[in-house]
Amino acid sequence: MTRLKLGMIGGGQGAFIGAVHRIASRIDDRYELIAGCLSSTEDKALASAKEIGIAPDRSYSDFTTMAKAEALREDGIEVVSIVTPNHMHAQPAIEFLKKGIHVICDKPMTATLDEAQELYNIVKNSEAHFFLTHNYSGYPVVREMRRLVKEGSIGKIRVVKGSYLQGWLAKKEEDNGLKQAEWRTDPSRSGVAGAVGDIGSHTMHLLEFVTNHKLESLAADLSIFVSGRRLDDDASILIRMNNNVRGSLWISQVAVGEENNFKISIYGEKGALHWAQENPNYATLSTHGELDKIITRGGPIHKDSSMANVRIPPGHPEGYLEGFAQIYTDVADVIQESDKATQLLDVLPNADDGLHIMKFINASVQSSNNNSEWVKIN
Repeated sequence: MTRLKLGMIGGGQGAFIGAVHRIASRIDDRYELIAGCLSSTEDKALASAKEIGIAPDRSYSDFTTMAKAEALREDGIEVVSIVTPNHMHAQPAIEFLKKGIHVICDKPMTATLDEAQELYNIVKNSEAHFFLTHNYSGYPVVREMRRLVKEGSIGKIRVVKGSYLQGWLAKKEEDNGLKQAEWRTDPSRSGVAGAVGDIGSHTMHLLEFVTNHKLESLAADLSIFVSGRRLDDDASILIRMNNNVRGSLWISQVAVGEENNFKISIYGEKGALHWAQENPNYATLSTHGELDKIITRGGPIHKDSSMANVRIPPGHPEGYLEGFAQIYTDVADVIQESDKATQLLDVLPNADDGLHIMKFINASVQSSNNNSEWVKIN
């Protein structure tokens, strides 16, 4: 298949996630990055484009101009990747979708629920696809867990547990010139939530992805431990999902000593599944009355449906970048209408997931502001 022509919004000099997306798009050689609005400052956009090999005439200083110009070109982009802070997700996505250009957007979907609803409506009326990079759903072992749950290996699900612990914001790093801390703790750019929006969104999405159950209500206690910070940096959340599933989340960016300690556990009538992001090539399957089994990317338990897209031999670490790469490659298969396209549409995070997670974020804030009362998602 020919490479898809890719553009990028955001991800210029000083950005973190833009480079991750660019690497991910190249891993399986399915995209060619040819245009971008890498910064809202023209000089910085041009300098950033030069660094990564985008021609000067394909470097834009605003996304509206880029969408119009690229849509008119015979060699214009087919897909755009949006890697900006949250408040700059909705409008660029809308502009490109209206031009029939597919969108791959970093999570969460938007900064506000109103924006999410507006974007959702545009997606539903567009012929172009919209996908979110909830990258952990791209891990082969995570997809294998999803298959095991779907096939009934652990029986009816009873309880789910998720924790995502980091320590990098234990001090007020937003006052020390750290760009990644500045926008994540700024309500005008991040939205109504801090840690819950940033990493809580991943946690809730992954629990739903693996279990195929949906959040229905929650009771949240959001905290700001760092004096002067404006958004939550720690949260404890009780959750209720459909089919009487109960669970809890602990989300923190002030857990000193933690790096990216993301874990989920799924408990059913017959067994349980456990996975940790810092050792992502393995999961544990516990079955009542039996010895635990270790799920790896190379064992006989796997089936092609979840393990066909590994890139390196078993036993070699594969994880964060490859998770992003799997999303990008799956999106390419959908856009180019491969034989797997229909199956992949059931797996890839989309606008429905994005709107649902925005409701989770808003409900968490609402609950916490009202003495942790139970709040229904819909």
